Amino acid sequence: MAGATTSKVSFVDRFKMAVQLHKKNSIDSLLAIFKHPANSLLTILVLAIALALPGIFYIMTNNAKALSSDWDSSMAISLYLQESASQSQAQELVAQLLQDDRYQSVSLVTKEQALEEFKQHSGFADSLEMLSENPLPMVISLVPDDGQVALSELQPLVDSLEELSLVDTSSLDAEWINRYQEILKISEKIGSFISFLLGVGVLLIVGNTIRLAILNRREEIQVIKLVGATDAFIRRPFLYTGFWYGLMAGVIAALMISILGNMVASSTSRLAELYQSQYQLLGLTLSQTFALIGIGALLGLIGSWISVRKHLKEIQPT
Repeated sequence: MAGATTSKVSFVDRFKMAVQLHKKNSIDSLLAIFKHPANSLLTILVLAIALALPGIFYIMTNNAKALSSDWDSSMAISLYLQESASQSQAQELVAQLLQDDRYQSVSLVTKEQALEEFKQHSGFADSLEMLSENPLPMVISLVPDDGQVALSELQPLVDSLEELSLVDTSSLDAEWINRYQEILKISEKIGSFISFLLGVGVLLIVGNTIRLAILNRREEIQVIKLVGATDAFIRRPFLYTGFWYGLMAGVIAALMISILGNMVASSTSRLAELYQSQYQLLGLTLSQTFALIGIGALLGLIGSWISVRKHLKEIQPT
């Protein structure tokens, strides 16, 4: 046509238009969620619980690890000396063991010291005063050097020490720590599997929510497809809906975990004081909180994308 002109839209203009469109879709999808507060809140709470449970399990595991972090250095071997052993003989044996590089420290607990410690921690001080003689043996406590003795070598080392002439019996204090750590490993595997299942649950819940939203707008989608709208254009608001669901669920999940942590923090501190410990309950760090919220948003986005991709193809203009 004479006099007609053509113009090319620049990349900057296209980028600005895309940003405005994404902004509009994100705001409209958020407002659509608030239009049905009761249903939306129920969906968000279910998602939040599914996200909070793995987070709580993660915190419990972290606290269990922190509680046992200093135990490795306290793995000690206790040698209970024979009743006939004298204190001078026990001190000679301590001097011999101190010359062995495999031991980080060697100390002697006399019968009097053992009885005093037992009185302090057992709660039977009055009953013990009635004893005519001290029934407790002398004990030599050895802390192996981690650099010199491997974990697998501890038991053979204990067996060899038990063969010493002054030693009656021996015990390895690390045995229960090893059992505890193995239980932690099993718990971590169980927790990871449960977290995976709950993550799949979040995807299914978001996917089903988006499916219902698509079905409710079926006729609208058919019309805009009829006038030439692309699947990407139709898909975008639903993706933002899933994103908002996951994001808000992540925020509420983080709040749930924080509330639970505050509820049990004081009780944990009191329990630690009973064991003469300064242990403080660990909660979610700022980075972990943002990670939880991000995971929620990502799962919501993935769940909505899967649902939209499947159900949008089934809707065609007639």
